Amino acid sequence: MGDGRVGAVILAAGASRRYGSPKQLVVVDGRTLLEHAIAAAQSAELVPIVAVVPVWLSRPDTLDDELRWIRNPFPERGLSLSLRLAFEALGAEVEAALILLGDQPRVEPATIAAVLAARGPQPLIAVSAGGVLAPPVLIERSHFSLVEDLSGDVGLRQVLAANPELVRVVEVDTHPPDVDTPDDLGRILGP
Repeated sequence: MGDGRVGAVILAAGASRRYGSPKQLVVVDGRTLLEHAIAAAQSAELVPIVAVVPVWLSRPDTLDDELRWIRNPFPERGLSLSLRLAFEALGAEVEAALILLGDQPRVEPATIAAVLAARGPQPLIAVSAGGVLAPPVLIERSHFSLVEDLSGDVGLRQVLAANPELVRVVEVDTHPPDVDTPDDLGRILGP
């Protein structure tokens, strides 16, 4: 493991209940939250990039033609369905997928580079800050099937917890903050 092409999966089909309006349209530093995640994947030269979005979200004309825009028709089924749709869209053309969240506009390029550099015998790689595992997470295609038994709003965190022997951990100082509420956005933007 560790030699083949790595694609990106951006999970952005959520209903934004805690935020109160569609997070996918929130602008930070001149870009939507989703565009930040796409830019992070592009900067890391991940190809292809699969963005899983709600059915109502239009694909911006400004985005790269290589981006795959996958509409999740049942976002209420949660992250598990979005992951399955993304892995299906990637198919066999990648050896691994880096999972990014569409509401983390401050993912550091160095964090993504560290995860990619950690590829080796373990099929799952996650970052850890203070003992908490979180995205970005890399999963080798040989283990995409681990998401088949997931249901509801459950992502790879459950897979990581259930299979610690398969996980390589990359230590980081802090996790990139999620924008789940307007207060979260205020903290990211600062005073």
